[in-house]
Amino acid sequence: DVISELSSIGLQPEEEVLTKKGYRLDALVEINGKKIGVEVDGPFHFLGRKPTGSTLLKHRQVTNLEQIPIVSVPYWEWNEQRRDSNKKQQYLRSLLSQYN
Repeated sequence: DVISELSSIGLQPEEEVLTKKGYRLDALVEINGKKIGVEVDGPFHFLGRKPTGSTLLKHRQVTNLEQIPIVSVPYWEWNEQRRDSNKKQQYLRSLLSQYN
């Protein structure tokens, strides 16, 4: 669902990308020549609404070792968009806007 909405906003996401250091990213998109990792983080990535240590470590290591910033799509925020494709696309644009 996230992947298809990334495509709908004009990006060409690569799915299930294996990085050079061995991390797997849900998606990789390119914005203005910069690779951005997109992680669709489900319930097991959180304790309550706070990311688990392993999730934080992965995001930090990919950002620092691979030079690929990570954008997280928390499951509850995605679910709040319901079935409205326009809302989902606007949500993704908002998350990625810092790279435009």
